[in-house]
Amino acid sequence: MIERLVVIGVGLIGGSFALALRAAGVVRHVAGLGRDPQAMARALELGIVDEVCESPEQAMRGADLVLLAAPVGQTGPILASLLPFLEPQSIITDAGSTKCDVVLAARGVLGERIGQFVPGHPIAGSESNGPDAARAELYRGKKTVLTPLPENEPALVERVASAWRACGSLIHTLSPQDHDRVFAAVSHLPHLLAYALVDDIAAKPHADMLFQYAASGFRDFTRIAGSSPEMWRDISLANRDALLTELDAYLAQLTTLRATLAAADGRGLESVFANAQRARREWIEAIEAGSPPPQHRDTE
Repeated sequence: MIERLVVIGVGLIGGSFALALRAAGVVRHVAGLGRDPQAMARALELGIVDEVCESPEQAMRGADLVLLAAPVGQTGPILASLLPFLEPQSIITDAGSTKCDVVLAARGVLGERIGQFVPGHPIAGSESNGPDAARAELYRGKKTVLTPLPENEPALVERVASAWRACGSLIHTLSPQDHDRVFAAVSHLPHLLAYALVDDIAAKPHADMLFQYAASGFRDFTRIAGSSPEMWRDISLANRDALLTELDAYLAQLTTLRATLAAADGRGLESVFANAQRARREWIEAIEAGSPPPQHRDTE
């Protein structure tokens, strides 16, 4: 039982965490802390939190578990505001989409108390934002990646893992370095591409006509461009090196594809399309089969 949960940033991610733990019956009291008074008032109105705190001191009083659900660029300042009031029993975790920068910021702020911070990343979300987007079932059947630190006691890691399991999540473990390399390819690059495509079309002189005829394919491909620009700015900059590597590889693929198209090489185009179709089908089948967490070797 979590006696006091503190959620910093009660939007889609933080709000859904609180609602899921409530639905599982494993939390007694949820305190919310955030920078937007209207959003916090709405979270209270919706029953996501029991209390809206005016200060870190008020929020951290008696806290068992603290979730940082704010843009990763805010990690250092938020932790600095919490540190003077961090009690011995309190565990802090986060939901950031990058981990190396988050760990670096946490080490710089928490120092010898870094063992109380267990980094994490739930692999679930939506293009919607704010407390109204939160839902208890968001994490059900979805992965949560933990990137434990050498200073984390196993019991503390298990307490964070058990909270995510109570939300219905499947726990995976990666090193921060492996995490950021993986998600540069399968999450951060797709967001970059979706934003770039919509921005490109919006800048054309006949954008109104183009959007008028855009249908489900365009909507599905660009759905994630509706996500928080602030959050994805921070993620892109935080994982810049890995993201640049993936972007360069994608640019090379586009260059090859352009040459294939310019040469009217139908067989070459079909080969790329068929390989992509096969890989996507296998990926979907693996998801539907509920494949167990693979064993990963941590790398530096």
